[in-house]
Amino acid sequence: MPRAAHDRFTAALAALERQGRYRALRPRAGIDFASNDYLALSEAPAVRDAVRAALDDGVAVGAGAARLLRGNHPAHEALEADAAAFFGCERVLYMSTGYLANFALLTTLPQRGDLVVFDALLHASGKEGIHAGHARRAKVPHNDAGAVEDAIAAWRRGGGTGQVWIAVESLYSMDGDTAPLADLMAVADRHDAMLIVDEAHATAVHGPDGRGFAAPWQGRDNLIVLHACGKALGAAGGLVCAPRLVVDYLVNAGRPFIFSTAPSPLTAVAVRTALRLAAAEPERRTALAGLVGAANRLLAGRCGHPAPGHQILPVIVGADAAAVELAAALQQRGFDVRAIRPPTVPEGTARLRIAITLNVRMDDVAALFDALAAQVAPLEAVS
Repeated sequence: MPRAAHDRFTAALAALERQGRYRALRPRAGIDFASNDYLALSEAPAVRDAVRAALDDGVAVGAGAARLLRGNHPAHEALEADAAAFFGCERVLYMSTGYLANFALLTTLPQRGDLVVFDALLHASGKEGIHAGHARRAKVPHNDAGAVEDAIAAWRRGGGTGQVWIAVESLYSMDGDTAPLADLMAVADRHDAMLIVDEAHATAVHGPDGRGFAAPWQGRDNLIVLHACGKALGAAGGLVCAPRLVVDYLVNAGRPFIFSTAPSPLTAVAVRTALRLAAAEPERRTALAGLVGAANRLLAGRCGHPAPGHQILPVIVGADAAAVELAAALQQRGFDVRAIRPPTVPEGTARLRIAITLNVRMDDVAALFDALAAQVAPLEAVS
């Protein structure tokens, strides 16, 4: 490696280590309070059986090409048809990751001369798609529908004449709170805007039959919804649910879609099976809701922290090093809890992100918050 590059990377990594932000890959260990496998479908026997049967039937491991070449497989199309019927939209486009789907949406649909208004806490994939695109952009305070409307009005007063796009999450991945979708939909209607909702952490968990928080508006021609396949559905990929015209345009103009090898047909089989299980087994959501309710009560009652009410529970610590120290203490007690630091979250808000899934039992939840309560008080006393 050239000396200049070597020195640059070494210095950057050393700076991250000093700041308490150095990251390293490590194997799974401890009770799962870190994954997004909310319904425990990643290892569901029915999903395994479906993939095994597909292999026995000769379904290939890899697609072998982009979907516009030879990579389009009946398994992709079967998943898209089932997902469109389940979520209640005209068309679905399956892409290999949620990140890629977000990036494709926001680099392809908004054009030069358009405006994208986005929530300050939008996923990194959405922000990077917005910044890589050619439209004007306006970041607004978190969950403030009035600020969205003000940004649109200010842009129009300044001469903006293009299409307006509003990009939000329905359930925010680091704060665990929900977007005011009814208010945002009303803003979109008033300003002839398109609303893009990332349901990544709501898919299969929230809304009627697990169809997400945007389900009441699904099928409208000014709504695009992204559903994740790598979280509660336990596999991988992203499902873009949109009007037929939007999907056709993405297939023809979305470079991240056009130039990416298609997802594995076996993964499509896994997602399709998981989607059917999520629909057919509401008891999974009922069991998860019981764990989530208990976790929120314990977070507020035992630890004195605000409880967001959903399956993502942030414990704001503040300093990066303190968050890492607290996570390490819990890991030593056998709980897989991770510290989340900037730039993933804003400066000064390093935190634990506790995720509640069906991979844990009620006893595990109680034990985690007993351990957390024992650790939080000393840290607060020091601060």
